Amino acid sequence: MNWSAIRAIYVFEMARFFRTLAQSFLSPVLSTSLYFVVFGAAIGSRIQEIEGVSYGAFIVPGLIMLSVITQAISNASFGIYFPKFIGTIYELLSAPVSFLEIVAGYVGAAATKALFIGVIILITAFFFVDVTIQHPLAMVAFLLLTCLSFALLGFIIGIWAGSFEQLQLVPLLVVTPLVFLGGSFYSISMLPPVWQTISYFNPVVYLISGFRWAFFGSADVPIAVSLFAIAGFTAACLLVIGWIFKTGWRIRQ
Repeated sequence: MNWSAIRAIYVFEMARFFRTLAQSFLSPVLSTSLYFVVFGAAIGSRIQEIEGVSYGAFIVPGLIMLSVITQAISNASFGIYFPKFIGTIYELLSAPVSFLEIVAGYVGAAATKALFIGVIILITAFFFVDVTIQHPLAMVAFLLLTCLSFALLGFIIGIWAGSFEQLQLVPLLVVTPLVFLGGSFYSISMLPPVWQTISYFNPVVYLISGFRWAFFGSADVPIAVSLFAIAGFTAACLLVIGWIFKTGWRIRQ
């Protein structure tokens, strides 16, 4: 493993993140504050508790997942797409660096950025609601796995995209609706039976459910199923990336 190559890619990507530090941190803080004002105050005044948890606290895991998933995809997709756009991807491919090292550098940086955002949102939440974390180690594990898995998905999107418009297509039209419909602001048990069944086909449900369990000890689906779902999703993304580098799809073509 060429650790120097991984470090070079990682440091380069993180430097781009820290150049816009104020924007990177200020935007999620403001967005989270607005969510708490709108959902926590307006809707929370009508929904006192869900599964014994105040509504303001109940939406915290969903808000963190929403931002973490979006940021992981966005940073990873742009990170690999921009070298394709300006043509420097060929210099990277001709260097003595394996595809695993390329992926580790770009995906590691994107996952780190998403993790920073998730921590900032969690800290912001403490200023609005009383949040308890019953299983802190599980919370960290779910957060890290989510950052990693969706950074891998973002890497795939960045390779697939042929324009900046396509770069935003999947996050806006697919991922964001799945997160909103995945129980971010409500419990699946509150839905009619038919819609509950439909919701179980949404992979984001298992991520949010497992992450919420780490906070409050309650979940819409068993915790083991959530872990299996995110592990399977991560493995599938790795297999797709391995196939991309093996065939050169959208990289050398």
